[in-house]
Amino acid sequence: MVDLAQYLPILIFLGIALLLSSAFVFLPMLVGRLTGAHKPDPAKLSEYECGFPAFEEPRSQFDVRFYLVAILFIIFDLEAAFLFPWAVSLEQIGWAGWATMMVFIGELVLGLVYAWKKGALDWE
Repeated sequence: MVDLAQYLPILIFLGIALLLSSAFVFLPMLVGRLTGAHKPDPAKLSEYECGFPAFEEPRSQFDVRFYLVAILFIIFDLEAAFLFPWAVSLEQIGWAGWATMMVFIGELVLGLVYAWKKGALDWE
């Protein structure tokens, strides 16, 4: 039989997390309503980033190349995240760890060559 009292700290933690996250979401909305900051007027609705109206709808679709560049960035950023701990622990993991990382880097190089050949890195 499982002793349910062991789960009490987890439930308390989840309750506090839910309370704090709800406060961070709903408290600014409540303060905005109470202070009158939610009342729109032409000055509040005017363009403020660049000073002139937008050329197109803000909900327009992005070109797929933006997503490809983002995915490639994430892949190679993760490679860097794996390389640092590997380099620090290389003395302990020995030749097996070195060979494993070379296979990993080889796969990433093949992926980079494939993306390059397909034109994912070309920007028109």
